[in-house]
Amino acid sequence: MPHRYKIKRPAQAVIIILLLAAVWLAGLYDFTRTIFRDAAAATSANALQTGEELRADDKLQAIVALTGGSNRLQTGFDLLEQGRGEKLFISGVYQGVDVRELMAQWKGSDHADLDCCVVLGFEADDTIGNARETAEWMEKEGYTSLYLVTAHYHMKRALLEFQRVGKTWQIRPWPVVPEGLDMNNWWRDSRYRSLIIREYNKYLAALVMPPLNRKKA
Repeated sequence: MPHRYKIKRPAQAVIIILLLAAVWLAGLYDFTRTIFRDAAAATSANALQTGEELRADDKLQAIVALTGGSNRLQTGFDLLEQGRGEKLFISGVYQGVDVRELMAQWKGSDHADLDCCVVLGFEADDTIGNARETAEWMEKEGYTSLYLVTAHYHMKRALLEFQRVGKTWQIRPWPVVPEGLDMNNWWRDSRYRSLIIREYNKYLAALVMPPLNRKKA
Protein backbone atom coordinates (compact mmCIF):
# COMPACT_ATOMS: atom_id res chain seq x y z
CA MET A 1 0.00 0.00 0.00
CA PRO A 2 1.53 3.33 -1.05
CA HIS A 3 2.68 5.58 1.73
CA ARG A 4 0.60 8.75 2.01
CA TYR A 5 2.56 11.93 2.45
CA LYS A 6 1.22 13.93 5.36
CA ILE A 7 1.82 17.65 5.55
CA LYS A 8 3.02 18.69 8.96
CA ARG A 9 1.10 21.32 10.88
CA PRO A 10 3.69 24.11 10.50
CA ALA A 11 3.63 23.57 6.74
CA GLN A 12 -0.17 23.57 6.75
CA ALA A 13 -0.14 26.88 8.58
CA VAL A 14 2.24 28.36 6.03
CA ILE A 15 0.07 27.17 3.14
CA ILE A 16 -3.06 28.66 4.74
CA ILE A 17 -1.29 31.97 5.33
CA LEU A 18 -0.07 32.05 1.72
CA LEU A 19 -3.57 31.30 0.42
CA LEU A 20 -5.10 34.02 2.59
CA ALA A 21 -2.44 36.47 1.44
CA ALA A 22 -3.18 35.62 -2.19
CA VAL A 23 -6.91 36.16 -1.66
CA TRP A 24 -6.22 39.46 0.14
CA LEU A 25 -3.95 40.67 -2.68
CA ALA A 26 -6.48 39.70 -5.33
CA GLY A 27 -9.13 41.61 -3.44
CA LEU A 28 -6.88 44.65 -3.11
CA TYR A 29 -6.23 44.60 -6.84
CA ASP A 30 -9.96 44.48 -7.58
CA PHE A 31 -10.65 47.20 -5.00
CA THR A 32 -8.12 49.63 -6.47
CA ARG A 33 -9.15 48.88 -10.05
CA THR A 34 -12.79 49.51 -9.15
CA ILE A 35 -12.29 52.79 -7.30
CA PHE A 36 -10.09 54.28 -10.01
CA ARG A 37 -12.40 53.09 -12.79
CA ASP A 38 -15.48 54.45 -11.01
CA ALA A 39 -13.77 57.77 -10.31
CA ALA A 40 -12.82 58.19 -13.97
CA ALA A 41 -16.30 57.18 -15.15
CA ALA A 42 -18.02 59.51 -12.68
CA THR A 43 -15.80 62.42 -13.66
CA SER A 44 -16.68 61.89 -17.30
CA ALA A 45 -20.40 61.30 -16.74
CA ASN A 46 -20.92 64.13 -14.27
CA ALA A 47 -18.96 66.82 -16.09
CA LEU A 48 -20.98 69.68 -17.53
CA GLN A 49 -19.93 71.15 -20.83
CA THR A 50 -19.76 74.93 -21.13
CA GLY A 51 -23.26 76.32 -21.35
CA GLU A 52 -24.87 72.93 -20.83
CA GLU A 53 -27.90 72.78 -18.53
CA LEU A 54 -28.63 70.11 -15.98
CA ARG A 55 -31.02 67.37 -16.95
CA ALA A 56 -34.00 66.68 -14.71
CA ASP A 57 -32.48 63.45 -13.38
CA ASP A 58 -29.29 65.31 -12.41
CA LYS A 59 -31.21 67.33 -9.83
CA LEU A 60 -31.49 65.49 -6.53
CA GLN A 61 -32.74 66.80 -3.21
CA ALA A 62 -29.52 66.91 -1.24
CA ILE A 63 -25.76 67.01 -1.54
CA VAL A 64 -23.83 65.36 1.30
CA ALA A 65 -20.11 66.03 1.61
CA LEU A 66 -18.01 64.09 4.12
CA THR A 67 -15.11 65.95 5.68
CA GLY A 68 -11.65 64.45 5.98
CA GLY A 69 -9.96 64.89 2.60
CA SER A 70 -8.94 67.46 0.02
CA ASN A 71 -11.44 68.87 -2.48
CA ARG A 72 -14.52 67.31 -0.87
CA LEU A 73 -16.02 70.55 0.44
CA GLN A 74 -15.06 72.48 -2.67
CA THR A 75 -16.86 69.85 -4.75
CA GLY A 76 -19.91 70.03 -2.49
CA PHE A 77 -20.13 73.80 -2.88
CA ASP A 78 -19.69 73.51 -6.65
CA LEU A 79 -22.54 70.99 -6.92
CA LEU A 80 -24.79 73.24 -4.87
CA GLU A 81 -23.90 76.22 -7.03
CA GLN A 82 -24.74 74.18 -10.14
CA GLY A 83 -28.20 73.49 -8.71
CA ARG A 84 -27.77 69.74 -8.38
CA GLY A 85 -29.33 69.77 -4.91
CA GLU A 86 -31.54 71.99 -2.78
CA LYS A 87 -29.20 71.90 0.22
CA LEU A 88 -25.65 70.90 1.04
CA PHE A 89 -25.11 68.90 4.23
CA ILE A 90 -21.51 68.77 5.46
CA SER A 91 -21.07 65.86 7.85
CA GLY A 92 -18.28 65.61 10.39
CA VAL A 93 -17.52 69.30 10.93
CA TYR A 94 -15.53 70.24 14.01
CA GLN A 95 -17.40 72.16 16.66
CA GLY A 96 -17.13 75.94 16.30
CA VAL A 97 -16.79 76.01 12.52
CA ASP A 98 -19.61 77.85 10.80
CA VAL A 99 -20.66 78.03 7.16
CA ARG A 100 -18.99 81.33 6.38
CA GLU A 101 -15.65 80.12 7.78
CA LEU A 102 -15.82 77.05 5.56
CA MET A 103 -16.67 79.15 2.55
CA ALA A 104 -13.82 81.53 3.32
CA GLN A 105 -11.47 78.58 3.60
CA TRP A 106 -12.41 77.01 0.28
CA LYS A 107 -13.57 79.75 -2.06
CA GLY A 108 -13.49 83.13 -0.42
CA SER A 109 -16.57 85.22 -1.14
CA ASP A 110 -17.56 83.27 -4.28
CA HIS A 111 -20.16 81.30 -2.33
CA ALA A 112 -21.35 84.08 -0.04
CA ASP A 113 -24.92 83.70 -1.26
CA LEU A 114 -25.09 79.98 -0.50
CA ASP A 115 -25.01 80.02 3.30
CA CYS A 116 -28.79 79.78 3.41
CA CYS A 117 -28.59 76.34 1.81
CA VAL A 118 -25.65 74.84 3.72
CA VAL A 119 -26.14 72.79 6.88
CA LEU A 120 -23.33 71.56 9.11
CA GLY A 121 -23.30 68.31 11.07
CA PHE A 122 -21.07 68.27 14.14
CA GLU A 123 -21.74 64.83 15.64
CA ALA A 124 -19.99 62.41 13.27
CA ASP A 125 -16.34 61.49 13.69
CA ASP A 126 -16.24 58.43 11.41
CA THR A 127 -18.04 56.89 8.43
CA ILE A 128 -20.71 55.13 10.48
CA GLY A 129 -21.37 58.42 12.26
CA ASN A 130 -21.57 60.23 8.91
CA ALA A 131 -24.28 57.84 7.76
CA ARG A 132 -26.30 58.09 10.95
CA GLU A 133 -25.97 61.85 11.19
CA THR A 134 -27.04 62.22 7.56
CA ALA A 135 -30.00 59.88 8.11
CA GLU A 136 -31.30 62.10 10.91
CA TRP A 137 -30.96 65.21 8.77
CA MET A 138 -32.52 63.56 5.70
CA GLU A 139 -35.52 62.45 7.76
CA LYS A 140 -35.93 65.93 9.22
CA GLU A 141 -35.87 67.48 5.74
CA GLY A 142 -38.06 64.78 4.19
CA TYR A 143 -35.39 64.00 1.58
CA THR A 144 -34.89 60.65 -0.14
CA SER A 145 -32.22 61.40 -2.77
CA LEU A 146 -28.68 62.69 -2.51
CA TYR A 147 -25.28 63.12 -4.09
CA LEU A 148 -22.62 61.56 -1.87
CA VAL A 149 -19.29 63.39 -2.04
CA THR A 150 -16.19 61.78 -0.59
CA ALA A 151 -12.76 60.56 -1.68
CA HIS A 152 -12.77 57.87 -4.35
CA TYR A 153 -10.90 55.41 -2.13
CA HIS A 154 -13.51 55.97 0.63
CA MET A 155 -16.59 55.76 -1.59
CA LYS A 156 -17.21 52.00 -1.46
CA ARG A 157 -17.29 51.94 2.33
CA ALA A 158 -19.28 55.17 2.54
CA LEU A 159 -21.89 53.79 0.13
CA LEU A 160 -22.10 50.59 2.14
CA GLU A 161 -22.83 52.47 5.37
CA PHE A 162 -25.21 54.96 3.75
CA GLN A 163 -27.20 52.20 2.04
CA ARG A 164 -27.58 50.45 5.39
CA VAL A 165 -29.23 53.45 7.03
CA GLY A 166 -31.08 54.69 3.94
CA LYS A 167 -32.37 51.55 2.28
CA THR A 168 -34.88 53.49 0.14
CA TRP A 169 -32.65 56.42 -0.71
CA GLN A 170 -31.49 57.25 -4.20
CA ILE A 171 -27.74 57.76 -3.76
CA ARG A 172 -25.55 59.00 -6.56
CA PRO A 173 -21.82 58.77 -5.75
CA TRP A 174 -19.54 61.67 -6.60
CA PRO A 175 -15.99 60.40 -5.94
CA VAL A 176 -13.22 62.95 -5.53
CA VAL A 177 -9.60 62.14 -6.33
CA PRO A 178 -7.24 63.78 -3.78
CA GLU A 179 -4.72 66.29 -5.07
CA GLY A 180 -1.36 64.76 -5.89
CA LEU A 181 -2.61 61.19 -6.23
CA ASP A 182 -1.44 59.50 -9.42
CA MET A 183 -4.13 56.91 -10.14
CA ASN A 184 -1.74 54.82 -12.24
CA ASN A 185 1.17 54.80 -9.82
CA TRP A 186 -0.44 55.12 -6.38
CA TRP A 187 1.52 52.13 -5.09
CA ARG A 188 4.83 53.94 -5.65
CA ASP A 189 3.96 56.66 -3.11
CA SER A 190 4.17 55.40 0.49
CA ARG A 191 1.56 57.92 1.70
CA TYR A 192 -1.14 56.85 -0.73
CA ARG A 193 -0.14 53.20 -0.62
CA SER A 194 -0.69 53.17 3.12
CA LEU A 195 -3.92 55.18 2.81
CA ILE A 196 -5.51 52.91 0.23
CA ILE A 197 -4.44 49.65 1.89
CA ARG A 198 -5.80 50.88 5.22
CA GLU A 199 -9.09 51.85 3.58
CA TYR A 200 -9.30 48.46 1.87
CA ASN A 201 -8.94 46.71 5.23
CA LYS A 202 -11.63 48.94 6.74
CA TYR A 203 -13.93 48.12 3.84
CA LEU A 204 -13.41 44.39 4.38
CA ALA A 205 -14.21 44.79 8.08
CA ALA A 206 -17.36 46.75 7.25
CA LEU A 207 -18.48 44.00 4.88
CA VAL A 208 -18.19 41.13 7.31
CA MET A 209 -19.23 42.74 10.59
CA PRO A 210 -22.88 43.68 11.29
CA PRO A 211 -23.29 47.42 11.94
CA LEU A 212 -24.68 47.00 15.47
CA ASN A 213 -21.75 44.84 16.56
CA ARG A 214 -19.02 47.15 15.31
CA LYS A 215 -17.13 49.92 16.95
CA LYS A 216 -17.05 53.18 15.05
CA ALA A 217 -14.55 53.31 12.19
